[in-house]
Amino acid sequence: MEKAVIVYWSGTGNTEIMADKIKEGLEESGYETNMLQVYEASVEAVLEYDKIAFGCPSMGIEELEEEEFEPFFEEIETQLTDKKIALFGSYGWGDGEWMEAWEERVANTGAILFEKGLIINSTPSTEEEDSCLEFGKRFAEF
Repeated sequence: MEKAVIVYWSGTGNTEIMADKIKEGLEESGYETNMLQVYEASVEAVLEYDKIAFGCPSMGIEELEEEEFEPFFEEIETQLTDKKIALFGSYGWGDGEWMEAWEERVANTGAILFEKGLIINSTPSTEEEDSCLEFGKRFAEF
């Protein structure tokens, strides 16, 4: 069985809701999926997975959360070459610049980026939760 991991940071719970639904989509597609808050994750353990989904909301001036998520991502990004990576997160302002910058950053690592990052403004609606589930299913097929 193929394995996937979701590593995320969520301040308000919105990105965690997204992570839960993405996990559900991966599992419905036959993936053994582990979901870790970033403080629970180790670089070595995360790199053992076939597919990695990273979730982080937009913070400050459209950037990744800088106390926990950014240091973890900075440590792992140099080791993502040829890994299949999905990105997702919620935002409350702006227009998604943080995700565009993150996508470019991941592409520059030599990782294989899945689609465009999935972004949702504020708390996911029922329809948006469904889009997270479908995102997980498509990531499983990627």
